[in-house]
Amino acid sequence: MKKIKNLFAISLLAMVLFYACNNDDDVNEVIPDEIIETPSTEEFQQLQTAAIDQIRQEAQFEAEDGVQFESEKGVALNIFEGTLKLNGEAVTGPVDLEFIEIFDAGSMLTTNKPTMGIKEDGSKALLISGGEFYINVTQNGEQLEISNHMQLVIPTDLSGGSDQDMTLWNGRIDDDENLAWEEERDGPDGAGNMFVEGDQYVAFLSGFGWTNVDRFFSDPRPKTSLEVVVPDGYDMGNSAVYLYYDGEPNALAQLDTFNESANSFSEHYGQIPVGLEMHVIFVTEEDGEWKYSIQPQTVEDGDVYTFEEDDFIIGSENDVNNAIENLP
Repeated sequence: MKKIKNLFAISLLAMVLFYACNNDDDVNEVIPDEIIETPSTEEFQQLQTAAIDQIRQEAQFEAEDGVQFESEKGVALNIFEGTLKLNGEAVTGPVDLEFIEIFDAGSMLTTNKPTMGIKEDGSKALLISGGEFYINVTQNGEQLEISNHMQLVIPTDLSGGSDQDMTLWNGRIDDDENLAWEEERDGPDGAGNMFVEGDQYVAFLSGFGWTNVDRFFSDPRPKTSLEVVVPDGYDMGNSAVYLYYDGEPNALAQLDTFNESANSFSEHYGQIPVGLEMHVIFVTEEDGEWKYSIQPQTVEDGDVYTFEEDDFIIGSENDVNNAIENLP
């Protein structure tokens, strides 16, 4: 009888220990965090390339006649006859023109063509744009040159009206495919010159590539730098952070420095006016679509802004453009 009682006690103890262990397993079970897949640099850049392709205009001309082209927005390009060259020799026969025009902040963002001007000290600051342009001419795929200036005539109502402070800038694209602008200095025969004629900007360009009509944004308030923290897995290769200054639809700033230890983008030049009302825009890619978030902010000294994964919206290029177009 004593043995039976002992066996019963042992069995009962075993059952208690079994269920206790199971309950303990439930309590201590580790649920892994959701893994967020971030895009590659190539996947993000494909979105930007597709945006460029959407607005690229093409035409064909006879080289000996020069090029007289009017864009979809009414910009006139004149390349004078006899000035197209290949290896120093005059070109004849058909040539292919490629033309891109950008006036609004939405297109600047989706194509990654912000308006950041390089100052004399090497720092960068926001430019207000009268139009960004890419112009190129080839023949049978071979790059041509011009032996004299070409003329670009831009209606000023495309960017809010005439501004006497506008000058001509050349685009410089770095190894990361980011664009910044250097001011064009006056050259011989009018090359590099630009002036306002009534309701038009008239520019004389010295070569092919990216050109911009701009002036620096001016604000007398004290300036500061700022930082934007993004979720893990995002960096300067597979995402970007832009600043839209409220009331400036023809301009877009970009944060061009990434701190890996803080996982943050920064404006480290100290060019942001304290008190500025703006929108901070984060963009990346997901499954061939744009993934983005827009935060309204009023700048305070040394601000740090943070984006969380739950903040993001998935949408098309049109969705992004419409969201920016509706900003104040």
